[in-house]
Amino acid sequence: MNDLISAANKLIAHRGYPRHYPENTLAGIIAAITAGARFIEVDVQLTADGVAVLFHDRDLRRLCHRSGALHDYDWREVRTFSVRGPAQPDNPNRQEPLSRLKDLADLLQAYPRITAFIELKRISLAYFDENGMLAKVLTDLQPVLGQCVMISYSLPALEKIRERGRQPIAVVADDWHTLSQPRVQALKAEYLFCDIESLPAEGPLQVPGSHLAVYECTDVRRARTVLGRGVDLVETFAIGEMLANLQEGARV
Repeated sequence: MNDLISAANKLIAHRGYPRHYPENTLAGIIAAITAGARFIEVDVQLTADGVAVLFHDRDLRRLCHRSGALHDYDWREVRTFSVRGPAQPDNPNRQEPLSRLKDLADLLQAYPRITAFIELKRISLAYFDENGMLAKVLTDLQPVLGQCVMISYSLPALEKIRERGRQPIAVVADDWHTLSQPRVQALKAEYLFCDIESLPAEGPLQVPGSHLAVYECTDVRRARTVLGRGVDLVETFAIGEMLANLQEGARV
């Protein structure tokens, strides 16, 4: 049990459990929590009528087999869409409905020990008024804000959150060197997220004052390596398998 807890404190369920469930859906998130996840990450965009929905892509083609972007449809239409997931032997055409951010907030109230990283997607921040999107997201999450970390590639959005108070934030970057830029450092973010492919080949991996998370990794040996170099958290699409394999090996 202690090994499982130790592993759970090192892994983030990236968009829920995409290896087995459609990404960013309540079914996948519940499955990740059931598997032992302590941290989850989801993406948020707004519909045309301003409903905050869990969704990653800039358009609907890959996940919903539809044209256009999420913000081209109102919630009345979006609620009828399905997110497609990986084929399973017992369910080759697995689909799940899209979920609202409010639905996630309701779920988190039942799991007070779970921390959720909420990514504000740049496509919505650009399409809608930034302040309006932030107000909507923070309102939906109000009952569980203490369990949430707001994350984004958008530094202006994170700066606005900082202006509103001390809600924990995280900068997301594709490149390791971005994390040392003065504007990023000035935010004093509680967490920093970085693409694992951009990490330097050797040396310690730490950013003073922030917890460092990397994405995307389903290789337990690679996860152990970067954790041993100082990374705090590893995002994975295969949370159940990674938890099992990480706890079976040497503690990190």
